[in-house]
Amino acid sequence: MYTNGSKSRLALFGAVLFAVALLAGVPANSLGSAKQELVFLTWSEYMDPEVITEFEEKFNATVKFVYFESDDIRTEILADHDGAGFDVICVSGLTVAQYVRQNWLAAISESDIPNAEHIYPRWASAFPDTKEYAVPFFWGTTGIGYRADLIPEGIKSWKEFFSPPESLRGKIVMMDYSRDIMGAALKALGFSLNTSDEKELAEAEQLLQQQKPYVQSYSYVNLSEESVLVSGEVWASMMYSGDALMLQEHDENIVYVLPEEGGNIWIDYLTVAQASKRKELAMQFINFLNEPEIAARVAEFVYYATPNKAAEQYLPKEYFEDPVIYPSEEQLSRSEFHRPLAPRAQRYTNELVARLLN
Repeated sequence: MYTNGSKSRLALFGAVLFAVALLAGVPANSLGSAKQELVFLTWSEYMDPEVITEFEEKFNATVKFVYFESDDIRTEILADHDGAGFDVICVSGLTVAQYVRQNWLAAISESDIPNAEHIYPRWASAFPDTKEYAVPFFWGTTGIGYRADLIPEGIKSWKEFFSPPESLRGKIVMMDYSRDIMGAALKALGFSLNTSDEKELAEAEQLLQQQKPYVQSYSYVNLSEESVLVSGEVWASMMYSGDALMLQEHDENIVYVLPEEGGNIWIDYLTVAQASKRKELAMQFINFLNEPEIAARVAEFVYYATPNKAAEQYLPKEYFEDPVIYPSEEQLSRSEFHRPLAPRAQRYTNELVARLLN
């Protein structure tokens, strides 16, 4: 475990979003400040504040954060503002192409982000549609975090997670993103998480409905010391790999497993908003975060794998030996990237998950 001090910051989402709505498009100097303001739409608990302070001092800027809790919520925020009000947006690989079609993302060239040369080709090419619009930020897996002291027998598979013992009734949290929860159920059944077969999707829905009485909520667990996993109100949760390590700062009994059937391999990207009036500053920000030493510091802070090859020299050996951060090639071979579904299959998936959440 790599301790860098407390990382808990409460995302006061409503208040921040209101502030951004007021400030969107208003030049910083018109507000009586010589500093440029950069608005960053991202996940909470996903940045080292000391790195942000260094950027602000170096570029005479102020970084404002707006947080989202899922890919769907990020899309809703952008749709509500027609992509405006933000400068840098953290986007998953699956949704970059969608946002390009919506004209929400600006094109990025190699000369705009010189430090992008440090990105491993494996991660730079994982989602071809991202090439001219996004720079890989972090990658990780989607699996299960659980309390080892409360579930001493452990959880090894999605199959176990979807057919839990009676002791877990009301003790499970599931994500509410349709592709993630449907994908997990599909993997439990031995199917691809990218299937468009309606029979397989229907079987996955049955499995999710079977699990529903054991689910306390369809959301994402808080990553602070007030988390339901820390308090013991919840014993197991579907979650992202590094977030489980972050929660270990508050309770060492929280462990993470990439289920034996495999899971989702995701990549988060940094993008520049097409509507941004500060595109140059936005690109400087992305380039700054890809300076090798900076990229390493942020990686250690968030407990995720960096796609920045040059950053690896600044990370400790034990970082690469942690199977939560760097799963084995065998584990990765059983896992998959989310790929776009055919429109009919996506609509059907959304319908199935809507029934589950209602």
